[in-house]
Amino acid sequence: MSLIWALIRRDLVLAIRQGGGAGTALGFFLTVIVLLPIGLGPDQNLLQRLAPGLLWIALLLAVLLSADRIFQQDYDDGSLDIMAMGPVPLELVALAKAVAHWISTGLPLAIAAPLLGFLINLEPQVIAPLALAMGLGSVALSLLAAIGAAVTVGLRRGGLLVSLLVLPLYIPIMIFGVSASTLSAGPDLATPSLLILAALALASLVLSPIAAAAALKAYLR
Repeated sequence: MSLIWALIRRDLVLAIRQGGGAGTALGFFLTVIVLLPIGLGPDQNLLQRLAPGLLWIALLLAVLLSADRIFQQDYDDGSLDIMAMGPVPLELVALAKAVAHWISTGLPLAIAAPLLGFLINLEPQVIAPLALAMGLGSVALSLLAAIGAAVTVGLRRGGLLVSLLVLPLYIPIMIFGVSASTLSAGPDLATPSLLILAALALASLVLSPIAAAAALKAYLR
């Protein structure tokens, strides 16, 4: 466990020193939220109805923006080969890097989304369920992004391919995330949607490291 936490701390330190991860994702997220009212017009009722869905779309795209960097740098400088030969199983290495990506990118976006939602007339009553749903959903988004990043780690400029591979897996998360974040859905639909979202996050926590490690082993042979 100490080695896993060391990997997470290493990736977090690199993300802070190099920049471009959380900063780029937050900048992209803010840009989308600022431009949406301009594109949709001044209808406040329309913005209020669409706010949860728009925030989820912005979160999804912002996470995808940095997904290809999860393994790419370590693959390029040979660090990934050393990690694969170390005492920590490659599945746990993939999990540690996905957790570091979530802490540096997904979690800040999930925290900032309800606050920035006021720019698109988000209802105050939605803030708590939206924050909870995005916290769970962002975990699954980062874990699934690790699969796409592992599959394309040996490809140059594989960012677009990561998006194409991972986007179909994101659709269920977005559907249930929006359902759990919308007042019009009511508690009868919001609570089951939130539970399903939690189940998707747990399933991703179990399956994504295995799939990512299998893809990495194919490149490292």
